[in-house]
Amino acid sequence: MSLHRRFLAASLTLALSACADMGHIAPQSAMLDPNSLQAGKAIDDASAAAIAWPRALWWQDLQDPQLNQLMQQALTGSPTLRGAQARVRQAEALAGAAEEKTRPQGQADVSINRELYATNGTTPPPLAGNYAWRNQATVSASYDLDLWGHNRAALAAALGDVQLASAESQMARLTLETALVRTYIQLSYQFTLQDVIERSLAQRAHILDITQRRQQAGIGTDVDVAQIETTLPAGRRQLEQSTETLALLRNQLAALSGKGPAAGAALTRPVLRLDRPLAIPKALPADLIGRRPDIAAQRWRVEAAARRIDAAKAEFYPNVNLVAFAGLQSFGFSQFLEGNSQIRGVTPALSLPIFAGARLRAQLGNQTAIYDGAVEQYNATVIQAMSDVANAVTSAQSLQKQNALTRQALATAQRTRDLAEKAYKAGMSDAINMLNAQVALLAEDQQQAQNGARELDLYVSLMNALGGGIETHIADGQQADQQAAQHDTINALSTVKE
Repeated sequence: MSLHRRFLAASLTLALSACADMGHIAPQSAMLDPNSLQAGKAIDDASAAAIAWPRALWWQDLQDPQLNQLMQQALTGSPTLRGAQARVRQAEALAGAAEEKTRPQGQADVSINRELYATNGTTPPPLAGNYAWRNQATVSASYDLDLWGHNRAALAAALGDVQLASAESQMARLTLETALVRTYIQLSYQFTLQDVIERSLAQRAHILDITQRRQQAGIGTDVDVAQIETTLPAGRRQLEQSTETLALLRNQLAALSGKGPAAGAALTRPVLRLDRPLAIPKALPADLIGRRPDIAAQRWRVEAAARRIDAAKAEFYPNVNLVAFAGLQSFGFSQFLEGNSQIRGVTPALSLPIFAGARLRAQLGNQTAIYDGAVEQYNATVIQAMSDVANAVTSAQSLQKQNALTRQALATAQRTRDLAEKAYKAGMSDAINMLNAQVALLAEDQQQAQNGARELDLYVSLMNALGGGIETHIADGQQADQQAAQHDTINALSTVKE
């Protein structure tokens, strides 16, 4: 073996022997396989229709031009979304800084000093005891060899943070979309509720007119009239409460769309119509992880944490940094540009973590705990995502049965009210029976309006549970393979050391 090779072998042996002990610190949590979760009967039944995944503009299924315009204003004018987009740019800037550390670094320095040199110092005559100019100009370059991938792992973690911020921005967008559509549905419901209350007030006024005419004819009493009159203020109070709610919903819609209250006052009555069935695609839960931005965000949080473990492990190994410089140096200005004033050099710097084991193990333990926490957050998010889908389809299936029962109850209440009115007009019943029948009809009218609004709201819940038409890219295949290879290499080295 040549002397050169023996030197390299000895140097490598010395460097590896100087590595700090990792203390067998390793992650304890494992990512959940979504396919291991049993979907359940509700999801299986709802996926039988095999419909497509939601489209990006899913709210357009409600076929309301005013809603579409509001959504466009919200997506372009929301401060919340702009704040989320700013966080993406911040993450990109930090990733750029991390990438810069993987490249050679350059620097230029110029110094011009006039000094008094000590007579008893290290500077010889004629400078000793005199003032003199000391001038220097250098250009230097340094490069961290990054033998164990610390800088590359830090860059991968920073890139993961960019994807995390992007997924969180998509989450903010979906949250805004669902909040606006739900509020708009409530606005529509309040208009319908006002119609129901106004019909009820008109019917009560009609009953009061009949009762007053019967009282004037001597076949009714003042008590009958008073009983009917008592119900009118309560009905008017309900109408005023609904009017207040309408105004508040208008204000809320204006705020969600990034506008002032005046924009909400200009809103007209919604015209919502849904032709899409409340069903789900077949590829659940496998495809759900690529459709939900919250799952994507948690996945990228796990990826970034894994890369930071790699960076923490790389700290246990020696680090080599090469520094080269060249320039000019002289006393005085007359000889500054002469060839004899040239200086240059190459300085390899070797850093050995001999006495930093406790600190490095603490850092590795911290990053490992962060990784475990991120994994468990991911697992919880996947489980919650499946629960969200199951809840939406379960409620949708139940609402279909409730709608059928409500229609039956409404028809019965309508028939009862008509019979009570005929009996009252014929003198075969009193005003209380007719009033009770009217109250029962009002309750069923309101229930039907609530069911209609809830059906639309369940559609929003289902779109939100399915990711709202957002397609997230968990990881680019080639990049993921490269990161996995880097992760395996560092793990293998750490296993040898341990």
